[in-house]
Amino acid sequence: MPTALYLDDLAVGRKFITREITLTLEGCKAFAAEFDPQPFHLDEAVARHSVFGRLAASGWYTASVTMRLIVDSELKIAGGVVGLGGDMKWPKPTYPGDTLRVECEVLEVRASESKPDRGIVTMRNRTLNQHGEAVQLAVVKLLVPRRPAA
Repeated sequence: MPTALYLDDLAVGRKFITREITLTLEGCKAFAAEFDPQPFHLDEAVARHSVFGRLAASGWYTASVTMRLIVDSELKIAGGVVGLGGDMKWPKPTYPGDTLRVECEVLEVRASESKPDRGIVTMRNRTLNQHGEAVQLAVVKLLVPRRPAA
């Protein structure tokens, strides 16, 4: 199991790459049925006449899979991955059958001025399909603890 990472372990430019996961039609539809029940995520006939041209996975499913891949990766932040907000885009649709991976890069590491036991790390997360095309781009801020004094 990877060692927990603290603010002191992260430096600008450090990268993490996740494992891959292939989306299934059943998984895409199950997520959509519960959380994003739009016809182009659930009905293949309707989806053919949509902007996607075929059934597309929900962007929120892509975001959820991205989170799972990050949590399962070597980016093991001590205390968990705690987000403080960010900016997310879906430049291309994700489809059932796509194989996704996430490339994470540290953009900024900043110690808190008011709370010396923590800091904020800005990360760029690129979720890529099997063709290397970005299906989700996110720049997020994470709350990361400092290593406790021994």
